[in-house]
Amino acid sequence: MDLLANKIRPKALKDIIGQKHIIGEDKILSNLVKNKKMFSIILYGKPGIGKTSIANAIVEELKLPHRFLNATINNKQDFDIVIEEAKMYGELILVIDEIHRMNKDKQDILLPHLESGLIILIGLTTSNPYHKINLAIRSRVQIFELHELTQEEIKGGLKNACNYLNNIEISEDALDYISFASSGDFRSALNLLEVSYYSTKDQKVSLETVKNIEAKPVFFHDKNEDGHYDVLSAFQKSIRGSDVDASLHYLARLIEVGDLDSIYRRMSVIAYEDIGLANPAIGPKVMAAIHASELIGLPEARIPLGVIVTEMALSPKSNSGHIALDEAINDIRKGNIGNIPDHIKTNSPKYLYPHNYPNSYVSQTYLPNNLKGKKYYQQKNNKYENNLNHIWKETKGE
Repeated sequence: MDLLANKIRPKALKDIIGQKHIIGEDKILSNLVKNKKMFSIILYGKPGIGKTSIANAIVEELKLPHRFLNATINNKQDFDIVIEEAKMYGELILVIDEIHRMNKDKQDILLPHLESGLIILIGLTTSNPYHKINLAIRSRVQIFELHELTQEEIKGGLKNACNYLNNIEISEDALDYISFASSGDFRSALNLLEVSYYSTKDQKVSLETVKNIEAKPVFFHDKNEDGHYDVLSAFQKSIRGSDVDASLHYLARLIEVGDLDSIYRRMSVIAYEDIGLANPAIGPKVMAAIHASELIGLPEARIPLGVIVTEMALSPKSNSGHIALDEAINDIRKGNIGNIPDHIKTNSPKYLYPHNYPNSYVSQTYLPNNLKGKKYYQQKNNKYENNLNHIWKETKGE
C-alpha cells in the first residue's frame, strides 16, 4: 500500500511546507534550483520536517541523474556503483540519508569526487553535522539547518493532504489535535490522518476518532490562545523569574505530551542564558539530568527533570556572560575589529608570558588598539561573580 506521505511528496520546492528561511521568493535553495546550479549541501533537523522532501524536490526540478542511498544500509560496493554511474553521466546528485553514520571507507570513496564536482551530495541527518560529520566532508558542503514546523504549517499541509483521501470529512478540532499531537513531525501527522481516515466506516473523521488512536492530553489551544511554543516560553520565563511552582507546572505540561527534546533544549539554553555565572555548575548538572532522563526514559525521566528544574528556578540568575559576548559580536558585525597587537601574534618575541610573573599575571594589551579599554563584561551582583571579581583584583595586585 502506498502511504499518504509518499503520495503527496512534493515534486517542487514551492510545495514544501515551512522552511521559509531557505525556500521561497529570492531564497537560497529556490534560487539555486531556478539557476539550474546545485552545490553539495547537508540538511539537518528533527524527523518529519522536510529533509527528504526537499532533496526529492531538488532532483525532480533539476532533472539531473540522481541516486538515493542510506549511509547505514548501503555498503561500500553501492557507493562504488554510484560513482561509476556518475562518470557515465558526467554529473550525478547523490542523496545520502543518515549521513552522520557514514563510515570512513565510504567517506574516502566520495571525497575526491565531491572535490571534482562529479558527485553533488545532498546529505540528510537528524544530528548536528558540526558534531557528528567528519571535517573533510563538512569543508566540502554548505550546511542548512531546517526549522521545526509550526502547528499552523502542519495544519495547512494536512488540509492539502485531505485532497488525496476520497470523500474525507474532517472537523477543524480534529485537524488541530493532529497538528498538535505530531509535535512538529509532519510525517507523523500524515500517518495519524491516514490511520484515522481508514479506521472510520464512512470516512468522517472527528476529534473523538483521532483521540481513540492517539490519546495525548487535551490541553492544547488554538492559534488565538497559548499554544505549544507559548508553553515553552512560559517554562523559560518562569525559571528566569525564579517561580519554582510555575516552572514545575509548565514542565509537567511538556512531560505529559512527551516532548522531552524541547525540554532538553530549553533547559540547556536557560542554564547559560539566565543562570550563567551566578551558578556555573548548573550547566553540567543540566547535562547530567538530560543524560539520566535519556537513560531511563519516561515515566521515570520526570524524576531527574523535576529535581533539576527546581534547582534552576531557585538558583541566582545572571545573564552577564552571554550579554558580554553579544556586545562583542555586535562590534564585529559593525566592523569594529582592528589589527591584533603585534606582541600577541604567533611566535612574537615581544609577548610577555603571564606564568613567568607573580600570580601568573602581567599587564599588557590584548584588544586591538581601536578597542583599547573596551568593556564588554559587566559584572552582576551575585556571590560567584563577586568572588571572581575579588580574585581578579587580587591577581592584578589591586
